[in-house]
Formats: sequence, C-alpha cells, structure tokens
Amino acid sequence: MTTGNLSRPDTASDDAATVATLEQIMEAFNAHDLDAIMEFFTEDCVFDASRGPEPHGLRMVGKAAVRSGLAARFDGIPDVQYDADRHWAAGDLAVSEWLVSGTTVDGVAVRARGCDLWEFRDGKIARKDSYWKAVDPA
Repeated sequence: MTTGNLSRPDTASDDAATVATLEQIMEAFNAHDLDAIMEFFTEDCVFDASRGPEPHGLRMVGKAAVRSGLAARFDGIPDVQYDADRHWAAGDLAVSEWLVSGTTVDGVAVRARGCDLWEFRDGKIARKDSYWKAVDPA
C-alpha cells in the first residue's frame, strides 16, 4: 500500500540526511507501508533492533532482512504508531526521537520513548540503530 510521496526519499540536499526525509520515513512507518519504507534504504543496509542476542540487538543486514524484520514488527504489534517525534540531521548522520505505542497480538500494551540513530549514504539509509526505553511492568 503506497500512499502519496512516501515512497520517494527527499533528495533536495544531495546525499545528506534531512529533517524532511526523516518525517517522510516516519509517515511510511506509521502507514505500515513496507514498500515505501524500503525505498529509503540502501541495498546493503543494516538495522540494529532494540533487542536481540547481542549488545547491538538483533542485527539485520540487507534489504530483504530489514524488510522481514519490519514486517515481523508490524505483525507482532499490528497497531504500532510512532508519535511525538523530533528529528535532527547533520550531513549524513541523523537522530529521530519518538514515542512508540500499540498493543501486541498477545494483548500487551506497548508505550515507550525511543530513538533512532541514522547513517545515510547516497541519500538513502545505510544504517538504522534503534533504541527503546525499558518500561518496568506496573
């Protein structure tokens, strides 16, 4: 499901990361539009998830692995949304801060602050390193 211009990264400032690009990425994530999201990534991209078997989390390498990981996120938290976002960009590096919320398929409510550290190459995401605050159960 592609909506609007979500599938086309902002390239107004050559290869640098821009706040406009980060906002478009956030829109694609909130639309759960995997095709649009993946248009922002390089073929050899790396995504380090917040959790996983290593200190860097679960590392997914390449578009197919990243797409599969994101599909699992949307399947596991079908109503996941990223709100209250702020973005910073400098050259080929950027940061996004957000509030993630949703409900897992097991009925567990998710609500946590988080951030992404981005590295861009040729105007696309080469690396996404994601962090979530650990929320203690009530």
